[in-house]
Amino acid sequence: MQLVVGRIGKPHGVRGEVTVEVRTDEPEARFAPGTVLRTEPGAAPPPVPADGPGVVFRVPAELTIEESRFHQGRMLVAFDGILDRNTAEALRGTLLVVDSADVEPPEDPEEFHDHQLVGLAVVTPSGERLGEVARIDHAPSSDLLVLRRPEGRTALIPFVRAIVPEVDLAGGRVIVDPPAGLLDL
Repeated sequence: MQLVVGRIGKPHGVRGEVTVEVRTDEPEARFAPGTVLRTEPGAAPPPVPADGPGVVFRVPAELTIEESRFHQGRMLVAFDGILDRNTAEALRGTLLVVDSADVEPPEDPEEFHDHQLVGLAVVTPSGERLGEVARIDHAPSSDLLVLRRPEGRTALIPFVRAIVPEVDLAGGRVIVDPPAGLLDL
């Protein structure tokens, strides 16, 4: 499974640096110099003319980070081979991805990556199937499990110990003990 760790934004300056909308909890590790990131096919704009007649720039399948830094709250990244503003502009909108198999599991047994939870069955402590985890929404107060119900509706479940007492990755399930009415909202 491919995990999006960033989205390339506008160029910064004239030497090929770009802004990156960070979508990872570990930007220093994901955007360290020498790191190779894959680009999401179809996420980038169409090929654009590059310098010289008949030359077209296509977004490469992989980009290697040459340098990264934070500047005024934004991640700025320079990639190997992207040397000018025009080429950097052609990268705008490109998604940067890593393979979930390359992501180390968290050291804390009570911490999970989103991709580990998506698709797990959601059951009550008595074993009643409520649906499956469709995605995780990261809200300011707590993360929310977005539950896809069997009848097609969705429900939001706060990902807190009082409501989600157990996550059984090996068993492929999340046990929830929802308060009355939570799934009816």
